Amino acid sequence: MPHVAIPSLLRNLTDGEESVTLPGTTIREVIDNLEHRYPGMKARLCEADRIKPGIAVYVNGILTRGAIRERIAEDAEIHFLPAIGGGMSEPLPHQDSELT
Repeated sequence: MPHVAIPSLLRNLTDGEESVTLPGTTIREVIDNLEHRYPGMKARLCEADRIKPGIAVYVNGILTRGAIRERIAEDAEIHFLPAIGGGMSEPLPHQDSELT
């Protein structure tokens, strides 16, 4: 069965569990089984019938394209992580300074 690492921001739903093993042959089935075991999990990971834009899904260390129907191996390791973003919205103005 697939092994799912639970990110720290979702552990309040799992009573602190850091990882779980549960059945599923697709990302959707894994999420549905997470929801069955830990109500509220699906709402934190999905929007309508897709992975939320701010969530990255890694299967066996490889970033997926968020396809909820993606098939996974029986021994898959799955990580749901907040997508990394950020940076400055505008570049800083160029500053020429002279030492006096």
